[in-house]
Amino acid sequence: MSSQPVQSAAQLASAGDAAAAKATQGQRYLQLALLVLAAGAIYPILYLRQVYQPTMLDVFHITDSQLGYLYSMLGTIFLLSYLPSGWLADRIAPRLLICFSLIATGALGLVYSTAPSFDVLLVIFGGWGITTGLTFWAAVIKRVTMIAGAHEQGRFFGFLDGGRGLIEAMLATVAITLFAWATQTRGESVASGFKLVVYLYAFLCIGLGIVLGLVKDPQPARDTVANRAGHPSSPRHARSNVFVELKTLAAIPELWLIAAIVFCGYQVFWATYSFSAYLHQGGIGLSVVMAGTITTLKLWMRPIGGIGGGFLGDRFSKVSVLVIALFLAALSLLGLVAAPRMSSHALIVVLVLFIGILTYAIRGLYWSLLDRCNVPVETMGLAIGLISVLGYSPDVFLPLINGYLTQTFPGVFGYQLYFAYVAAVAALGGVAGLALRNMLNRKEEA
Repeated sequence: MSSQPVQSAAQLASAGDAAAAKATQGQRYLQLALLVLAAGAIYPILYLRQVYQPTMLDVFHITDSQLGYLYSMLGTIFLLSYLPSGWLADRIAPRLLICFSLIATGALGLVYSTAPSFDVLLVIFGGWGITTGLTFWAAVIKRVTMIAGAHEQGRFFGFLDGGRGLIEAMLATVAITLFAWATQTRGESVASGFKLVVYLYAFLCIGLGIVLGLVKDPQPARDTVANRAGHPSSPRHARSNVFVELKTLAAIPELWLIAAIVFCGYQVFWATYSFSAYLHQGGIGLSVVMAGTITTLKLWMRPIGGIGGGFLGDRFSKVSVLVIALFLAALSLLGLVAAPRMSSHALIVVLVLFIGILTYAIRGLYWSLLDRCNVPVETMGLAIGLISVLGYSPDVFLPLINGYLTQTFPGVFGYQLYFAYVAAVAALGGVAGLALRNMLNRKEEA
């Protein structure tokens, strides 16, 4: 007599848990979408050089070397910000950090639109280093790590990079259309067209910052929390000081290999910033608008590479897919070195798009490896900061290398040297990936 009510109660409880789990999953994907919007809106204004480098040199009246100094200084600020960024992400609500970052980045963009002097540009780029490095980067990465389940890391990070790439590609398409309309249809100067592009990104950042400031932080995925709850350094234990935490993280060998992979993979991504200038100035001879259109099409490869790479990583092996992508990127960059000898521009376009897919697959995968390193939840932000200091250090020296090579060896040869260097680095990243895979396999077999 009593078994039926008990069974019904159990069924109701089970149904309630399923409904709650479904609601929680929906909230996590909604939060992921908001993070994708934030990341897709905040960074393009910093890196307009990948589409508008010749225009920027003309509008700001600066040289290739000066442009390299701007990005080198931006990279230096990033480098100094990564560890404090992780520390902040462990202590301040990501919503507040992200909100501030978007609004401040957009406000600096409005100053940027006035085509200020080189000294003011240095201040703007330094400010962007703080608003997108110190207060934004680790907060976003940590939040994605927390809201993704244990078996969703690849796809969540794939969606983060691929999704933000989709946003960037859509915005870049609108931007290049505005630029072409202003400069070709209306016959305005390139400075006026560039100002419209900057306005687009600056006002979008400010608007998104206001909207995201009203959204609460998500709850972490239950399986992710459960997997780490038993760790001796879990949140139930007292927090140690930052130096002890850094010592603990430094003793995890996998983190060093992930840092090496990020270091190499990020340089492949940096190489894509020079595609527009290479196609226009490097001897291939495309117009500014045509070169910008091709590099904008390359941005549309980001959803394919990022999301596709993430799903392949979850389906097979994140490390193996990453290794293959790095080696293929090395070969493809060597192919781009030979591009001026190609008679077909269509072949060059295909090569640029393929490199785009590989680049974004790499970016969509390397942070997903962090989940396999058994990093304590309360030091996850610090771990992200530590890896970022090492992995993103090319922000400091790569613009200088690029500026030196392209100015010392004008025309196609300087770019060939630059792309050949990055190809060698990509191959080294593939070797580091193989070492990480062997290390993880040995640990799982032990």
